[in-house]
Amino acid sequence: MAPKTLGRWVATAAAGTTVAIAVAACGSKTVTTTVTVGAVTNGGATPVSHQVAAGAHDFNQFACAQCHGMNGKGGVSPAVPALRGAASHLTVEQLTTIINHGLGESANPKAPYMPVWGQVISARQVSDLVAYIRAGLPAVPGATPVPIITAQGPAVEGSLLYQRYGCVNCHGPNGLGGVPNPQSPDKSIPALSGADFFKEFNTDQKILDVVRSGSVIGRAPIVSMPHWGGIIPDAQLQAIIAYIKTLKTS
Repeated sequence: MAPKTLGRWVATAAAGTTVAIAVAACGSKTVTTTVTVGAVTNGGATPVSHQVAAGAHDFNQFACAQCHGMNGKGGVSPAVPALRGAASHLTVEQLTTIINHGLGESANPKAPYMPVWGQVISARQVSDLVAYIRAGLPAVPGATPVPIITAQGPAVEGSLLYQRYGCVNCHGPNGLGGVPNPQSPDKSIPALSGADFFKEFNTDQKILDVVRSGSVIGRAPIVSMPHWGGIIPDAQLQAIIAYIKTLKTS
């Protein structure tokens, strides 16, 4: 097989398929090699598809791991189930609905609940997340939460926690807000910076209270602030407040 036809031939193989290829080299010698098509090498484990790999990264970007545990193993809170084995009793349609519309809203400010993600996460990302869950939530290289540094001051720690817990996905970089939430009173998810925010939340305790208890203002498709008090330890909450207080005040 001439090298120039190699790419077209491999492209016809199914994703995740390992194929043997014989390539003529130097006009006479034939070299045989193998490639895996459309899959991610997974540290010696069974390769995963690009969609499953994308879902693993989304799982960490949107802080699913912070509630459901790394690779969906659970153990973070009794109120939040593990996702291992979810494919055995939840269909693609059911998982998609749960991600888009949330599940189990609670009036108890200490009880975490599944928030509404449909206004924040794209249909493609939801599909990738569902594929990852149904694949059994395998470990994927690089799909890990942001590491937390604690020796460089609470503001630095808080800035990293702001990413780890997915605050940035809704409140924006540097707390600038602006993520659409059209059926809410403000029409968008509020900023965590600026004069209006610091006028309303003018003490550490007020900021702490709203992060702990959330702000459930309605059902899907309204995006609501989750109850983080049952998930984020108090020391980390204080670090997040320290970071928020470094943001723009006017």
